[in-house]
Parts: sequence; C-alpha cells; structure tokens
Amino acid sequence: MLPETEINRVLVVTAHPDDVDFGSAGSVALFVDKGVEVTYLLVTDGDAGGNERTLDNSGMAELRRTEQLAAAKAVGVTDVRFLGYPDGQVTVSLDLRRDIARVIRQVRPDLVITHHPDRNYQHVAPSHPDHRAVGGAALDAVYPDARNPYAFPELVKDEGLEAWTVREVWLNGGSTPNHWVDITEAMDRKLAALQSHGSQISHVEGFLDFVKSRFAAWAEQAGLDEGHYAEGFQVVTTA
Repeated sequence: MLPETEINRVLVVTAHPDDVDFGSAGSVALFVDKGVEVTYLLVTDGDAGGNERTLDNSGMAELRRTEQLAAAKAVGVTDVRFLGYPDGQVTVSLDLRRDIARVIRQVRPDLVITHHPDRNYQHVAPSHPDHRAVGGAALDAVYPDARNPYAFPELVKDEGLEAWTVREVWLNGGSTPNHWVDITEAMDRKLAALQSHGSQISHVEGFLDFVKSRFAAWAEQAGLDEGHYAEGFQVVTTA
C-alpha cells in the first residue's frame, strides 16, 4: 500500500450527495487532520433521491447540494465539485471518463476513493447502478485516461491539463474489503456529516444507532476492540 506519509492529496469520486459520508467520511476526517488536501467530486446532484416529494427535481438537486456542502464542512473539506449528471441515469460513458479525468488532472491526487464497480451480493444497497457506473468510470479515468497524454487530447490542448498518474485507489461498498481504517476518533464527525443529509435520513427511525452498529460490526470484522468503529475498502494499486 501507499505509505500514509506519501498521501498529500485525495480525490473522492461519488455518484450522489451522502455517498462519501456513508462510505468514507471518517477516513476523510482523519486525512484532513493530517493536513491532506481532500476534494469531493459528485457526478450527480441527487435530484432523484429523497423522502421529501413536495420538491421537483431541480429543487431537490439544490437542496442536496446544500446538504453535501454542510456535510463536507463537518469533516473539514472545502473543495466540493458537482458534474450535474442526471441522477439514476449514469453510465460508463466516454464523456464521464473525460470529466473525471479532467478533475484528476486538475487536483493531481495521490489517492482516489470511489465506489466498487461490481455488484455486492451480500449487501445490495451499495450496488446502486449509479454507484457501479461511477466506480467503473473513475477506475477507467485513473487507468488509462488521466495518465495517458494521448487520451482526450483536448484536455492538454485546450485546458493545459497534463497527464497525471494516481498511485492508488480505494473502493468502498464491495464484498471483499482488504483494508480497514479505525475511524473511532472521527466517528462523531462522520455522524455529523450524515445528519446534514436531512432529506435522506430524517424519516429513518433509529438512524444513528443503525450507523453505529454497522461500523462497529466492521470494526469487529477488522479485529479491533469493542467500542471501535471502522470503514472498509478494497485497495487497488495502479502500477
């Protein structure tokens, strides 16, 4: 794995507002504590999600962008970007690969965190079609697109964005995690970030207890002591 001392910039690529907070906000908070620069890239605005149906899709998108900005602030992230793709309609397209590769070349991260592109048959919730599409497109953008100066030549010619090699990718939501992060000291900030998404969780009875039990179970799976919480990832090297 990439040594922590060599992780200076992290790009988190997700499908919807709240995905990063469920998947990796605890790890993000710990990175921020160490002075790592973290950028969020959201492919959609989440306009097709939420329990509040008095809003149209445009109103829901605006609300969810606002919620995600508040959630990012809870863990110390200030660079949040939205691509504006339609929620529920994301595919692994050349346009999406180019748009993610563009941000990789802008941010020049050492590490990318994104969705697992494979369906999880143990827990179906992480396998939303948008999640799988974004994970696949992000991996394609990491390799080969962002590092290949001949891929999307307009990024160099028109935007001056030279090729960049991401050294490692962490995938969340898959069934085969092989790296666990002890997020116990950041759990309060993860919960605060999640609570920012009122349109998604305000109607869920016992939400905080549910979240705590899920990440406590992962800590147990990781071999941590009782009272700890963990986030799990599958690490992909890009060499």
